Amino acid sequence: MRDLNYELKQLCQRNRDGSYATQVARERILTLIANQLHEMGFRNMHATSLKPKHVEALVERWKAEGLSAGTLKNRMTELRWWAEKAGKENVIARRNDHYGIADRKYVTNVSKARELSAGDLAKVTDPYTRTSLKLQAAFGLRREESIKIRPGWADRGDALVLKDSWTKGGRAREIPIRTDEQRQVLAEAKLLAGKGSLIPADKTYVQQLKRYEDQCAKAGIHHAHGHRHQYAQDRYQTLTGRAAPAAGGPRSKELTPSQKEADREARLTISRELGHEREAITAIYCGR
Repeated sequence: MRDLNYELKQLCQRNRDGSYATQVARERILTLIANQLHEMGFRNMHATSLKPKHVEALVERWKAEGLSAGTLKNRMTELRWWAEKAGKENVIARRNDHYGIADRKYVTNVSKARELSAGDLAKVTDPYTRTSLKLQAAFGLRREESIKIRPGWADRGDALVLKDSWTKGGRAREIPIRTDEQRQVLAEAKLLAGKGSLIPADKTYVQQLKRYEDQCAKAGIHHAHGHRHQYAQDRYQTLTGRAAPAAGGPRSKELTPSQKEADREARLTISRELGHEREAITAIYCGR
């Protein structure tokens, strides 16, 4: 196990694909996989030892644990990354349905929105984590964005400007500052961060991300991405005057032609503010 864990860690350090958050998540998943292989009796493995029997054993274990299709697909993605970097691409089938992994259900019209309550925040002792959570709720930021952001630089008066180096896919964007609540949250963030980011001076991004995760776990905040869903649904309500389908509003097929046009414009706006390129992606947040 030690050899495999060490070699996978080295593989991750030599191949820094994706954002910092992606790299951290990948290394954690591969560490979990190495540990599970050892638990299942596969000993003395190296990074180049991966075989079809290992993949099949892992998939069967994960399915028996009742993991969601999304979690299974994420783990398969990292398994394929490992196989590719180790020159073992052929040991894993190209399609997940080969292993009986169902397609992920993106649009369910079941709301995943989560409001950030005062009770939640009271349980978070780290001021940087608390402020990051507030920014996620107020502006629909991703976790990485809410940690890397430099509030003093980002505040442009009527808009919050995000640098490409803070965002997923390296896509810079602007989010309008529309409410007193947003202004208050931003003022608090600027006071805490000064001229810097929401990463304390004595920590790296990865260290602050770990602290954020630990703080959220201890506070019982397990679905912080739901704050982003809440932001999208609130924006839909503001832009269209009605609740989003995922929040109990009318389905797209029930709208009049003029309402459908307003629906489309609202989704385009929300997509831009969330940092997505396609209007269709808003169905994950707002329903359809």
